[in-house]
Amino acid sequence: MKSSKIGYLIKEGFKSIGTHGFMSFASVTIIIACLVIMGSFTLIAVNIDSMLDSLEAENQVVAYVEETFSEEEARALQPEIEYISNVRLCRFVPRAEAMEEFASQFENQALFQDVDASVLRDRYIIYLNDISLMEQTQEELYNIIGVANVDAHLGVAEGFVAVRNVVSAVSLILVVVLVVVSVFIMANTVKLATLSRREEIAIMKMVGASNWFIRFPFIVEGLVLGLLGAIIAFLLEWSVYDVVTNRIIAGVIGRLVSVIPFSQLSPIVLPVYLGVGLAVGVFGSTIAIRNYLQV
Repeated sequence: MKSSKIGYLIKEGFKSIGTHGFMSFASVTIIIACLVIMGSFTLIAVNIDSMLDSLEAENQVVAYVEETFSEEEARALQPEIEYISNVRLCRFVPRAEAMEEFASQFENQALFQDVDASVLRDRYIIYLNDISLMEQTQEELYNIIGVANVDAHLGVAEGFVAVRNVVSAVSLILVVVLVVVSVFIMANTVKLATLSRREEIAIMKMVGASNWFIRFPFIVEGLVLGLLGAIIAFLLEWSVYDVVTNRIIAGVIGRLVSVIPFSQLSPIVLPVYLGVGLAVGVFGSTIAIRNYLQV
């Protein structure tokens, strides 16, 4: 196809946007609405996932050493514990340090001055890579000679995993549904615009215009509308996200949860929005004109 012909088709695509201003506005609005809704749910899921990661990092397993082991023997267990694949980090806590940490929880620490640290056990504070494998890791720790007891919050770990699975599944379903809805609405919106030009298309077919020649301006139109909708949706999402997160941080709940700044998410969000907007616009336009071309 000659460059002059491509230029003409591109010009026709942009001209069509202005000629059918209301339909173009409706298409852009639909894309913006669907992208903002889809993006909002996705960003909520990303923040929940980040919060769960933080909670996972703070979730500890405590392995208590046999009372008969000396401190040197207890310290010698660290390489065996670190060898377990799911162990991210472990820290040895001797009896004396354990007593200090226990006493620090009470206002009147003088009560513990005469208490000998030997009443407590040496222990290891263990952090895991994957809390869904906590039960398996607990069994591996019990297999180490010298580990007397393992305090693992299996119920809490199962709760974290269940919440994560639910959030991931819901987010994926919502994203898929909204993308499908966006394409469907975009296709029908462009189809309405195409309806008013069916005679023009019929004439072009009769004079021998190829299907690609007829389709190209519609693809350009959908591409431009999709790109425009994606950019506006990104800017709108950014504004809404900042307003909501600032209120969360300023409120009481901000002390309990951490929110990911949009500046960290934008390098990922912008390309996704542009990709979805362009795909919806082009695919919707292609579907809309297909029946009129009878291909």
